[in-house]
Amino acid sequence: MTSGSKHGRRRSLTDEERVLWSTVTRAIVPLGRPRSRDPQPEEASPAVEAVPVKPAIEPARASRPVAGPPAPLDRRLKQRLARGSEPIDGRVDLHGLTQAEAHDLLVRFVRTASAQGARVVLVITGKGGGAGAGGERGVLRRQVPHWLKAAALRDLIVGFAAAHVGHGGDGALYVRLRRPRV
Repeated sequence: MTSGSKHGRRRSLTDEERVLWSTVTRAIVPLGRPRSRDPQPEEASPAVEAVPVKPAIEPARASRPVAGPPAPLDRRLKQRLARGSEPIDGRVDLHGLTQAEAHDLLVRFVRTASAQGARVVLVITGKGGGAGAGGERGVLRRQVPHWLKAAALRDLIVGFAAAHVGHGGDGALYVRLRRPRV
């Protein structure tokens, strides 16, 4: 470890850090090779106990692939959508809804569209009206991208991007859906 000084000098580990490091390194197993022998127990400090290591992924979920975060749409697809040569398979307008209502409607809409085999849908958020009585401008416009990236929809969405001006511009999003698994 470096001490963070501008000269880059190393400091020595404290006794507590050495015990902790030895505890951590004893739990390491090389990948692809079985352990040849059990490590010899060392004196453990009363303040530091060995904590069993829990696997990062539960065995039941390890077999199911997890979709990565949505990617931006490619330029050519956006051009085809803007020109009308690529169809928009569905639209949902979230204008005038509360955040809770908009979130529920968005989740239901995306799930239904995906189940029906839709490829690209348009989500209209609006650009945000005037901020009245201490409200914020464009709350849905800011929240919808976060909702599309969230776990509830991650498996259904390939990517999304701001729509062309003719489809709502900054107040709307093109959302590309995954093909349903058969």
